Amino acid sequence: MVLTSSIKGVIPIAPTPFHTDGRVDDVSLDRMTDFFLAAGIDGITILGQLGEAPKLDHQEAIGIARKVIQRANVPIIVGVSAPGFAAMRALTRDVMDLGAAGVMIAPPNTLRTDDQVVTYYRQAVEAIGSDVPFILQDYPLTFNVVMTPAVIRRIVTENESCVMLKHEDWPGLEKISALRAFERDGSMRHIAILTGNGGLFLDFEMDRGADGANTGYAFPEMLVDVVRLSAAGKRDEAHDLFDAHLPYLVYEQQQGALGLAVRKYVLMRRGVIASDTQRRPSLALSAAAKAEVDYLLARIARVDKRAHIAGS
Repeated sequence: MVLTSSIKGVIPIAPTPFHTDGRVDDVSLDRMTDFFLAAGIDGITILGQLGEAPKLDHQEAIGIARKVIQRANVPIIVGVSAPGFAAMRALTRDVMDLGAAGVMIAPPNTLRTDDQVVTYYRQAVEAIGSDVPFILQDYPLTFNVVMTPAVIRRIVTENESCVMLKHEDWPGLEKISALRAFERDGSMRHIAILTGNGGLFLDFEMDRGADGANTGYAFPEMLVDVVRLSAAGKRDEAHDLFDAHLPYLVYEQQQGALGLAVRKYVLMRRGVIASDTQRRPSLALSAAAKAEVDYLLARIARVDKRAHIAGS
């Protein structure tokens, strides 16, 4: 399965499950893959920031990719961002040989000008090969690299292998509108736009022309339903469901290791992974934070029974 610009729906970002001693938990990895598939998703992204990719060595990354690609029947996208192009090239070629549908590339935080950003992606494509479909990750809150709509248009125009934007600018609704306007006036070809930030703005992002979500929220079923309802023109139903999840979604979207700790805790509570362990350096939730999360889950469950967890 090769990723194209026609991709739509929900592509969750998968965390990497670890045993309490820091080893990759293969059993939980299989169970998590099955959980995503049962939720009705349209693909899976592995080895992203949420997957703690910088804490994995090359062989661990390949092992994770192999297991997920072999188990899933949907496109698998692999994060290959790296400090240098040699490591990016090696991981890309290995995962594409295993059957990955494409790769995701984030910009290094050293880029400062528009020309530097555009040049970086041109060189990245030269490194991995123009035959490899890639996702442009636009996440200035984490990477400190600002891409204007005009810069994204330049990258898309120069690189035919760019098939999707992972849109995580914040605020970013006007950016989606600007990019879709470029398509309408013929100055940029169509690419898929799937959004991140935990789904924090998904309800209105769909209204602005996004094709779905590419994020790591602990309830991918909700994302699937919001995208489906929005695409069907059932705007109020989509917003009602989204609103029920919003207080917890905001809590989960805290930046850095804390947000990941919340997501892993909830996935553990849901029985998807055996442990909420992060590989060190890491951050664990306090007892107070866990109690807050449990309270928020109980509130969601009053509207969406999928959030009911025994003991919450």
